[in-house]
Amino acid sequence: MSAPQSPPDAQVFAASTLARFAREVAKYPADQKQSAVMACLSIVQQEQGHVTAAAEKGIAQYLGMAAIAVHEVTTFYNMYNQQPVGKFKLNVCTNLPCTLRDGAQALQHLEHKLGIQMGETTADGLFTLQQSECLGACADSPVLLVNDRHMCSFMSNDKLDQLIAGLKSAESQA
Repeated sequence: MSAPQSPPDAQVFAASTLARFAREVAKYPADQKQSAVMACLSIVQQEQGHVTAAAEKGIAQYLGMAAIAVHEVTTFYNMYNQQPVGKFKLNVCTNLPCTLRDGAQALQHLEHKLGIQMGETTADGLFTLQQSECLGACADSPVLLVNDRHMCSFMSNDKLDQLIAGLKSAESQA
């Protein structure tokens, strides 16, 4: 494995982060280290909670690619946060199949219940509400994804209320 041609600014990433990047880059041929861009973005998000413009620039420099190319990946995928988010990130699918089965109404219900608009975070920092194009579970619509990991299907208003109550309860017991 070869070292990056031009190491990123040490203020952007800790040595432990750079070591994680190196492990990901090592999985690819030397001439294809840019293939690790998604893994590097995920590492930054795990460590910092979101991906800043400075982090994108540092990743680009580390991988030897244009900063705009990293930014394009960051903005294409819903899983990368470009600003701080709440403890529970709720991505509601509003693509056509979900919309036809009340996905837009599910989003409106959550906006009303949480007192925020899509793209906002509650004042207590618990919930961030986002819209997703497709979560790949059309047969189970409407669906939402909690923290990019937990898929919730057939989300009626009652199920949404139960989900929010359960997440609040889990947080208060933590």
